[in-house]
Amino acid sequence: MNNFKSHFVFSRKQRSGIFLLILIIVSLQLLILNTNNNVRKVEINPSLVAKYDAQIDSLKQVKINESQPTIYPFNPNFITDYKGYTLGMTTAEIDRLLQFRANDKWVNSAKEFQNVTLISDSLLDIISPFFKFPEWVSNSYRHQGQLNNDYSKKFSDDPKPTEQKIDLNKATAAQLQRVYGIGEKLSQRIIEYRDIQPDGFIADIQLTEVYGITTELAEKITNHFTVKTPAQINKINLNSAKVEELVTIKYIDYEVAYNIIETRTLRDGFQSLDELTKVKDFPIHKLEIIKLYLTL
Repeated sequence: MNNFKSHFVFSRKQRSGIFLLILIIVSLQLLILNTNNNVRKVEINPSLVAKYDAQIDSLKQVKINESQPTIYPFNPNFITDYKGYTLGMTTAEIDRLLQFRANDKWVNSAKEFQNVTLISDSLLDIISPFFKFPEWVSNSYRHQGQLNNDYSKKFSDDPKPTEQKIDLNKATAAQLQRVYGIGEKLSQRIIEYRDIQPDGFIADIQLTEVYGITTELAEKITNHFTVKTPAQINKINLNSAKVEELVTIKYIDYEVAYNIIETRTLRDGFQSLDELTKVKDFPIHKLEIIKLYLTL
């Protein structure tokens, strides 16, 4: 019993320490309680939060719009795989257009474009404002009487013998405008395209490179015009050209250039320029233009 009581007997110093510890504990409790009472409650304004959320969403949308590629007016007849992808078209829709164009057919309106590609109305509404059809399409909607009055000033559709044709590298805008379907703008584009070439046109096929000149319209032009003084160029040997040489040719990028060399190696050389159609990803619809710069 004495041993048990000894555990509850404290000296004066011990009692003072215990009292001080209790005092400290009580002081801390009072301090914490006072701090909690002084914390200011924050009231949340739902309408203000919604306003800030809307501003944040708006800034996010602006950032998304800025990251989107800018769409410039374009002729939908010349949509490439990459162009179609950036516009939001599916692979099947792009393939339908390319197949349609492979038959040398043309779309002349937004509605006809949809009929060929089968794109949705929503996508058509987005991209159709950027469609830019050639001038001859717009001219077809003019009053028929005006066309008949102008027709007397135009060339006939009958092709002339080569010796009677005008040299395309020397033709004036006024002479070009005598071709049915060629107006002031198209004739000026032909002249401008010719002027930016080192020595003018190399061959008649280059007319199809001029924006707005379709295959049919180019044929009408070549009924009365032809290249009689072709530009002289240094052609590249297809069977010995390096990648760096091939990429200097229009429409051939590095990927196509590597594919050309790979196909050339597998075939032990090309026997004709037409064999380029066997090259992976080769722009077949531009073969005749590319052939102007190549030789075997």
